[in-house]
Amino acid sequence: MGKITGFLEFDRKVESYAPVEERVKNYHEFTLPLKEPELKEQGARCMDCGIPFCHSGCPLGNLIPDFNDAVYRGKWDKAAKILHSTNNFPEFTGRLCPAPCEEACVLGINEDPVTIENIEKNIVETAFKKGWVVAEPPATRTGKKVAVVGSGPAGLAAAQQLNRAGHLVTVFERDEKPGGLLRYGIPDFKMEKNVIDRRLKVLEEEGIVFKCGVHVGKDITGPELQDEFDAIVLSGGATVRRNLPIEGADLKGVVQAMDFLPQNNRRVDGVKEFENEIMATGKDVVVIGGGDTGSDCIGTSIRHGAKSVSNFEIMPMGTVERPESQPWPFWPMRLKTSTSHKEGAERFFSISTKKFLGDENGNLKGLITSEVEWIREPGKSMVLKEVEGTEKEWKCELALLALGFTGSEMTVAEQLGVEADARTNIKASEQDYMTNVPGVFAAGDQRRGQSLIVWAISEGRQAAHHVDTYLMGESALPLKGEGDLPRV
Repeated sequence: MGKITGFLEFDRKVESYAPVEERVKNYHEFTLPLKEPELKEQGARCMDCGIPFCHSGCPLGNLIPDFNDAVYRGKWDKAAKILHSTNNFPEFTGRLCPAPCEEACVLGINEDPVTIENIEKNIVETAFKKGWVVAEPPATRTGKKVAVVGSGPAGLAAAQQLNRAGHLVTVFERDEKPGGLLRYGIPDFKMEKNVIDRRLKVLEEEGIVFKCGVHVGKDITGPELQDEFDAIVLSGGATVRRNLPIEGADLKGVVQAMDFLPQNNRRVDGVKEFENEIMATGKDVVVIGGGDTGSDCIGTSIRHGAKSVSNFEIMPMGTVERPESQPWPFWPMRLKTSTSHKEGAERFFSISTKKFLGDENGNLKGLITSEVEWIREPGKSMVLKEVEGTEKEWKCELALLALGFTGSEMTVAEQLGVEADARTNIKASEQDYMTNVPGVFAAGDQRRGQSLIVWAISEGRQAAHHVDTYLMGESALPLKGEGDLPRV
């Protein structure tokens, strides 16, 4: 598997980036790819470890040692077939996934893990460049019709798998173009939207129908879908934003990240006018929330020309090394420093926003914070306590709330009589992804809650298998780690 001594001979090497002063002038991707000989060396680092824990780290069950070995040997076509056998959209995960597979890599016990994610991205980019990714419509059709509600990664994965099984699949999307948060949420400098469009072209050529600008639950009801389709997959995502219920939260300038980011996606796509334009230009910006969405707000604000960008995180600063309480191969909560953080933001940890301050016209002009600490009391969970005497006033004209999501919108689910769980996600069986309503399934964040893109694709694939079984009595569609027939 790979070069037996490769991990001893070659160091980990990842893509470099265009200089900050250049990349913040536009919204293009700014990674500088490795050359093919360097990629082969990185594939060679995949050791013959016996038990590839990377498989368990990957929610898709990607056959990682197999495609690493193919890259090492220069067999890129074989690598592409292996990769696509478990992952419908490696061009998305190769750019956006936090790579839990790398944290589970056996080499990572005492050395730098294999650059799995970067190898994955280069495999699929080579496949597109060589023309190996082509439409493969099913040879026969079953006549069964399936509606997929939501065109994010879960919905797209479910749609492609069900189409492969021969069903007639229609994807409903309320936005003007398909892609979900991939298109309206992920900044273009992390993934340019032509990456989505070229894959959508393949899906359409395979026979999938996309109906955009259709808000299921309003423009068409759940019962109307039931009348027209034999099965429904709800994959609308976890889109209910978490608010910050403090004084001044209604001031102009206190903005949800998922209003700010999608608007900028549309701006980059050529939209010129907005009813309520949100710009960071010339402003002191505070991004509240230390996750990926907060990082995306930072990079976007800097490209707008913000006067300053500060990032608040209520949790303590993480460690660069793996915490002792999260040993290999588990996912560690390390300090994550993104490319956006390095573009000019100042980060503050263990800090809580207490109040927003406004001027006489209702515009945000500042905010007040205090330092906090997390204390574990005997027999109780961690408790957040304010540190006395640490109040501070900050100048701020734009506060971006990147606080995550609390669940999914339930309009269509309620119309269908679908039950929700305690977290306001759709309740669907772990065994077959079906809700309490026969023929109605759920997948992705709308089923499991806010999670990773790789989990969304996995959920879509799993749900498709069970929908196919429901419609036909059995299914040849693979479950996690089983692989699929080559599609390139």
